Amino acid sequence: MIFTPEIIEKLGHYVYLYLDPDTDEIFYIGKGIGNRVFAHLSDSAESEKTRRIAAIRQRGREPRIELLRYGLSEHEAALVEASAIDLFGTEALTNKVRGTDSRSYGRVSIEDIVLTYSAETAVIAHPLILITINRLYRSHMTPLELYEATRGIWVIGRRHTAYACAVFQGIIREVYRIHQWHPAGTLAYFTRDNADFKGSGRWEFEGEVAYEIREQYLHQSVRAYLGTASQNPIRYVYPED
Repeated sequence: MIFTPEIIEKLGHYVYLYLDPDTDEIFYIGKGIGNRVFAHLSDSAESEKTRRIAAIRQRGREPRIELLRYGLSEHEAALVEASAIDLFGTEALTNKVRGTDSRSYGRVSIEDIVLTYSAETAVIAHPLILITINRLYRSHMTPLELYEATRGIWVIGRRHTAYACAVFQGIIREVYRIHQWHPAGTLAYFTRDNADFKGSGRWEFEGEVAYEIREQYLHQSVRAYLGTASQNPIRYVYPED
């Protein structure tokens, strides 16, 4: 099945759901335009989503596909997708990351909101790698979840800086001492699906919480160092003169 050009014109941008036809369980949420909604049915990449589709087909069934909203602008579709994923949670879905939108950070706790808009600016006294994890972060993450969201996987050049900071909404959420960098997929992950990590050409670090400098940076703002235009999640900063 595909949408005709006439249907595509009327739909505009949309947000779609993939459901298990036997349980009505939603297992994937996405956004798209045209016939994007059907692309996953022929996707051959190894992922939790394709494994779920294959399991349904082994039962002689096909995933049920529904549109949650249509007739949207691209920006509106991004907001609806992000809100839907935040509501269900990535733990209940095969989506690897939260939805994203350039002007919205999604579901966060009241405590995170207060921190975001009241944090003092950090004074950098150590060479740091600031790693922005806006798409993976959520309020009330466990320490292991936060560490695994921060340590991989990245396109990164210089790999000698001793400390890495987990950054969400421009605020440092944790500080890690880096022991060693490895090609992505080298180490085990316990809270993330790392099926596609190996061979990606990206990197992950092995480390631990840097208690020796943690209190100096935790919950402080580094927005001044991140800039406003760059989409690169990696930023190197060095001690101020």
